[in-house]
Amino acid sequence: MISRRAFLQGCLASTVMAAPSDGSPIGFAIGTYGMKTMKTDDAVRTIAKIGYDGVELCFIAGWPSDPATISPSDRKVLRQVVHDTGLAVPAALESLTMTGVPEKRAQNIERLKLAVTLGHEISPSKPPVIDTILGGKTAEWEKLKGPMADELSAWARVGQEHNATICFKPHAAQAVNNAERALWLLKQVDSPRIRIIYDYSHFFVEGFTLAQSLQELFPYTAFISVKDSVGPPENHQYLLPGDGKTDYLEYFRMLKRLGYSGFVGVEVSGQIHQKPGYEPVPTAQLCYDRLAPIFDRAEIRRPRRSH
Repeated sequence: MISRRAFLQGCLASTVMAAPSDGSPIGFAIGTYGMKTMKTDDAVRTIAKIGYDGVELCFIAGWPSDPATISPSDRKVLRQVVHDTGLAVPAALESLTMTGVPEKRAQNIERLKLAVTLGHEISPSKPPVIDTILGGKTAEWEKLKGPMADELSAWARVGQEHNATICFKPHAAQAVNNAERALWLLKQVDSPRIRIIYDYSHFFVEGFTLAQSLQELFPYTAFISVKDSVGPPENHQYLLPGDGKTDYLEYFRMLKRLGYSGFVGVEVSGQIHQKPGYEPVPTAQLCYDRLAPIFDRAEIRRPRRSH
């Protein structure tokens, strides 16, 4: 647990979180990670029609909105659709694993620059934070933690130069698999440009409670990703929110008590959207139907769309 003083300092340091207040709105989003088979502009329109407040765009290589391959015309269309629907773009998903190999580090930096540039282009008034895992194996932490801190410092410089916030996600069975390791990295880098994506499904697999892990990382959390999970770290599975044991009513009430003022975004895991017969639109609708009423029950005020 952290002290009250450290908690408040962390909140003030965050570039994307407002100071706690009882009336802070919390947005509800879903990502296009689970909509790879759709044109991104069609996915955004669908997400808006269902009723979500925001979209986490998938910038991973191979997706239609990959910054390295998306055409200038498609960029313009996507920006216009985001504007017309009024959806917020609180985050953009990447997958920049750290290996310690110089060539991979250079590649990660270039991908970051492409991602933050596209993010600013699509949502210039409030660019998305970049959401990525760091990779590695849990048992390799002692070997990887120094190089990871060094590379994160380089990422922080990219964030500073491009006015962007770059976030890493503590991930089950990976090198950064708990709050202690994540906080160690944050302390080493010591930059408001590096923040956390909090996803309880990974802490659940690792045996941590929601209250413990969320309270420790909350001051540094820029975006919250939700899904469920089951199984041990070495053989876990990810589920749609509501298919596991997470108490979302208590979860959302906790966010309200803590004064969270960002977005909660559904992530449809690759373990789900890569299965034969998967259908992205009914899945997005199902997740909305499950969680939107819980926002109401938790008496959470959601933001209004700009259009």
